[in-house]
Amino acid sequence: MTVKHQDEALVVTRKADTRQPPLYKVLLLNDDYTPMDFVVHVLQRFFGMDRERATVIMLKVHNEGVGVAGVYPRDIAETKVHQVVEFARSHQHPLQCVMEENR
Repeated sequence: MTVKHQDEALVVTRKADTRQPPLYKVLLLNDDYTPMDFVVHVLQRFFGMDRERATVIMLKVHNEGVGVAGVYPRDIAETKVHQVVEFARSHQHPLQCVMEENR
């Protein structure tokens, strides 16, 4: 905290706490039923990826069981998870989408 005297007036300035809010990873989880093309479509539609990038992430999900679709502030991550799950259910696919804090 800085204190300055200016013509008998007291001016106090404080540094604002400007920490960035925590970010969250949006993750897609592998299952044995959701078609790979559908996962690519989800990544393109909800995460703005081109087909090549979406295919790379889809293969990571397929081969490793999980893939990061994106990293966002909490509100946006929650919205993405909800959108993906609802879209998958509306197309009768069990695709799981979850979020976890990015550490």
